[in-house]
Amino acid sequence: MTDILSQMAQDSNARSDQIDKLDDSKLDKVARLAKEANGLQEEVGRQEKELIDARQALRKVTDELLPEALEDLNLEKVVMKDGSEISVKPIYAASIPKDRLAEAYDWLRQNGDGDIIKNNVTVTFAKGEDLDAQAFMVMCDDQGFTPQQAEKIEPMTLKGWLREKVETGHAIPMDLFGAYISQRANIKRGK
Repeated sequence: MTDILSQMAQDSNARSDQIDKLDDSKLDKVARLAKEANGLQEEVGRQEKELIDARQALRKVTDELLPEALEDLNLEKVVMKDGSEISVKPIYAASIPKDRLAEAYDWLRQNGDGDIIKNNVTVTFAKGEDLDAQAFMVMCDDQGFTPQQAEKIEPMTLKGWLREKVETGHAIPMDLFGAYISQRANIKRGK
């Protein structure tokens, strides 16, 4: 027992010696670096906020002000003296509300567009059930497994489908698909 106590005392003395050897200049360096890191974190936060604000301002100009100004002039496109071109094109967005997924999928199927729905059926087998998995692949019903089904439409697929339907004159229940159509001004710089 005394050996353990003497060992603990030696360990304690060694740690105490190390603490005594810490130099104030080394601690000052840690404090300076911590302060610098904190300042940089604050600066990153400010710049991220500025970027968000700048993107919102850009969207206001490209999605509202420029399209409205060109519409007031009854123009879709303007070419400037320097060769820059400003044109307005439609933008499409859609996101089916979660509480209306079944209704939207039914509508798509009833209107001949069910093929844009991905339909994944999966079954999970436990570790060591490789033979059962192979048998399932051959005869699902005979094995008594219940597959799980997950349906979804990829966002870009839905957006493309919406654009195609609108541009070909098909009537779409916009609220059912969370659809949004707007205008955006595109600016191509001159040479």
